[in-house]
Amino acid sequence: MARLEDKAAELVVEACVRTESVRKCVFTSSLLACVWRQNYARDRRFPTTIDENCWSDESLCRDNKLWFALGKTMAEKAAWRAARGTDLKLVTMCPALVTGPGLRRRNPTPSIAYLKGAHAMFAEGLLATSNVEGVAEAHVRVYKEMDGTAGGRYICYDHVVRRAEEFAELQRQLGLRAPAGRAPAAPDERAERFELCNRKLTAPMSARRRCTYDAYFTVLYE
Repeated sequence: MARLEDKAAELVVEACVRTESVRKCVFTSSLLACVWRQNYARDRRFPTTIDENCWSDESLCRDNKLWFALGKTMAEKAAWRAARGTDLKLVTMCPALVTGPGLRRRNPTPSIAYLKGAHAMFAEGLLATSNVEGVAEAHVRVYKEMDGTAGGRYICYDHVVRRAEEFAELQRQLGLRAPAGRAPAAPDERAERFELCNRKLTAPMSARRRCTYDAYFTVLYE
């Protein structure tokens, strides 16, 4: 499946390159293409902040059977390769788990796939959600700004899941069974760990929208 996504992304971008009327493309990737890295938060060679400069480790994804994350990572890299050296301006949007009224109930498969390995993401403070309307708006705003300064990758999320009860509610809504035993521990605020930052996205979005760097908001998932 990951190789199919890789090839499909390549073909889509190549088609854009060949189409004279298409000179800009916003490619939808996933936050999962950024967050699956070796946990070296104490090693200064690796940033504790996860932003648009970070890529998921393909070997780590394969070893842990994180096929959805692997597919998104490979597909985005294929898109960038296909656009390289052409006059097509490419931007990639990396949204977190997309939420909205009834969205996961009507289309649960990608949400379930996204949550493979969710316990590890939750423990590291990397399990985040994006409202579908906000994701759509981000695509439009970035596309409009591509004639100016917009370019590269953008991380898109509006909420970081930090409480065990929120995590349990996500699983319940998707019909996922929680593993037997203790409930997942909430991220340790005292520990040095990864943090998400979507600061780059604030430029194309409105001035009133600020980076949700390490911020907490109450969210209704359905």
